[in-house]
Amino acid sequence: MRIAITGANGQLGAAMVAECRGRHEVTALDRAALDVRNGHAVAETMARIHPEVIINCTGYNTVDAAEDHPLDALALNAFAIRSLARAANAVGAAFVHYSTDFVFDGVEPTPRSESDPPNPKSVYATSKLLGEWFTADVARHYVLRVESLFGRAAGGPTPKGSVASIVDALAQGRVARVLSDRVVSPTFVIDAAFATRELLERQAEPGLYHCVNSGHASWLDFATEAARLLGVEPHFEVLRFADVKLPAARPQYCALSNAKLAAAGVPMPSWQNALERYVKSFVASR
Repeated sequence: MRIAITGANGQLGAAMVAECRGRHEVTALDRAALDVRNGHAVAETMARIHPEVIINCTGYNTVDAAEDHPLDALALNAFAIRSLARAANAVGAAFVHYSTDFVFDGVEPTPRSESDPPNPKSVYATSKLLGEWFTADVARHYVLRVESLFGRAAGGPTPKGSVASIVDALAQGRVARVLSDRVVSPTFVIDAAFATRELLERQAEPGLYHCVNSGHASWLDFATEAARLLGVEPHFEVLRFADVKLPAARPQYCALSNAKLAAAGVPMPSWQNALERYVKSFVASR
């Protein structure tokens, strides 16, 4: 397949490039090569490349800043997706886009499935949901909801996010701040990239999929397992969700069910397995 990957220098984009290169004809597009907010440039670039698949790994992910800069979040998470979807339709390409667990309100204490209605509570979450809707304008589309992305591919950027912060703090003997009552199903970028390629190669049914590692845990449980894997004595500042005040509302119960992805022939490893692989790579890189 001829595959164009936007946001190719980011955490997920680099993993996607590493997963597909060598198996397919990949055009890696970082922001310098293509600003996806420029609709004319998007159309022109995709017409020139004429990919069979467009995989969008760009995104405005600064959740709290989006509250004060809604137009910036909408430009990258919604209207850029509209341009990419139009370009995909123009060249007859499949379109892959990544969304988030934040489209749910996190009230119901059961893992959310793809059939559950979204209820975004922040500017960021709303912009991501709009991106999902624009993606669906492409006949062969895949919206993959990921959550708390962690890890890196070879040559990818330094890991960031909650998992990276927790593991780094534990490894250095610092206090790790963790929530005892926020439940998550994190996504290892290596597994997300593999699942994406598998869906495309299997020509799976287009639509919405939850692309997270299997199972769920509180951040405290997750951090405790990370400490065990690192072989260190954990030092935690344990917080409760209600005690943390941030500009943007966040869902408290964030677990997602990936049963639909498994039914498509792409079962995801457990979060414990993913964390173990991440910790091993973290230790090896020190």
